[in-house]
Amino acid sequence: MELLWNSHKGNGPLVATAIHDGHELREDVREHMLIREDERLREEDPFTGLWTEVASTQVVARFSRFQVDLNRPREKAVYLKPEDAWGLHVWKIQPSAELVARSLQEYDAFYDEMQRLLSGLAEQNGLFLVLDLHTYNHRRDGRTGKPADPAKNPEVNIGTGTMSTEKWRPIVDRFMGDLSSFDFLGRRLDVRENVKFRGGRLSRWVHETFPTSGCALAIEFK
Repeated sequence: MELLWNSHKGNGPLVATAIHDGHELREDVREHMLIREDERLREEDPFTGLWTEVASTQVVARFSRFQVDLNRPREKAVYLKPEDAWGLHVWKIQPSAELVARSLQEYDAFYDEMQRLLSGLAEQNGLFLVLDLHTYNHRRDGRTGKPADPAKNPEVNIGTGTMSTEKWRPIVDRFMGDLSSFDFLGRRLDVRENVKFRGGRLSRWVHETFPTSGCALAIEFK
């Protein structure tokens, strides 16, 4: 089985992931896909893989979320209906059980690998921090369309809705404070918490699997 992702394990407790960076498709998926490549790209997170260089340990998806979405619960990881994919018609015909099973096998392999990777980091460092990097599109009607209301669409959304403890609050506050105070082209960024997104499957899985050692911040850039 070809891996959905590339990973590099470094030293230290900091991990950066870009699990929606991928754009590739398996041949069997490509043959059955109706959605255009540019439509896929609008919902993927291109170039977020480059940002993972902020951490010594990096995990970057190679394959598209339209093949299997690593940030959805397993039962929702393959978009079977338009309502699963922002109203988009993904498939020419309903994908076969075999195609779905193969995608879910890839999904399981990813989380098995994350279990091994993060367990090792927890053993080495005691604690670790995952920066789960994403982008979101606030011009839903296309590049020339009207931008979404800035009051409801911060430039950086920090998703902490999967945390079940206040243990990590100092990390959240420090991270948001540093981003908010950064001089970005002569101004300050609009950084807010849980306005647009609260975090997906990966950050929830980290907090459930490593409740005392793992902190995950779901970071969405507009």
